[in-house]
Amino acid sequence: MIDIRIADDVARITLNAPDRLNALDEHALRELSAAYEEAERGGVRALVLRGEGRAFCAGRDISAVDPRDDDVIGFLGGIVTPLLKRMAAFPAPTFATAHGACLGVGLGLLIATDVVYVAESAKIGSPFAALGATLDSGGHALFAERLGAHKTLDLIYTGRLMSGAEAVASGLFSRVFPDDEVQTATMDAAHAAARGATAAFLASKRLIARIRDERLSLWESIDLENAAQAALCDTDDYREGFAAFQQKRKPEFRGR
Repeated sequence: MIDIRIADDVARITLNAPDRLNALDEHALRELSAAYEEAERGGVRALVLRGEGRAFCAGRDISAVDPRDDDVIGFLGGIVTPLLKRMAAFPAPTFATAHGACLGVGLGLLIATDVVYVAESAKIGSPFAALGATLDSGGHALFAERLGAHKTLDLIYTGRLMSGAEAVASGLFSRVFPDDEVQTATMDAAHAAARGATAAFLASKRLIARIRDERLSLWESIDLENAAQAALCDTDDYREGFAAFQQKRKPEFRGR
């Protein structure tokens, strides 16, 4: 159910089980991990993740799960979390298109993506109270950081789903678009990034991750920025960027 297409230095990975709202079982998650591995081997300079049909991803496919013998730790800790870590560490800018249901593991896929463009139709939240389950795949961390404890628990207790516009206004994701524009906007952004200074983008990606995960101070962050800038001085793209500025022309970055 996972399709991958690579062209013009951009990988497009599609969750392609629209009849199940792209819900993911163990096999599909392993396929998705393999698609990211293939994209990395292909040396792409940007990646787009999208869902086919009416939804991005409705979460885990529980249609055949028996809760009496469900290995939750094996599924979440052994399969989902390693996949999310692989996605977050992908060595190029990553983008996702979020439309329709974006729930559970599906929400986690968005959290592990650098930039998320959201359709107005998106439904984001924690509808798991009806299952006697709780939010997983990083949802608590995202909501608590961006919404605060009170709004997070309100969403969890009530099961209310946020619209795409509300999610963006709350700072969860990047930008909101009409449903018929969001796919094009995401691909355009990815192609623009693929023509950019990849090493500089990755430096910023790593910096943001460390600032978030290590709770760095302003001055610690500045020290890391200084070191990253010094390392970039040795790249072809850095020299090309300066030359283009001085010659008043558009730079031609090659990702080196």
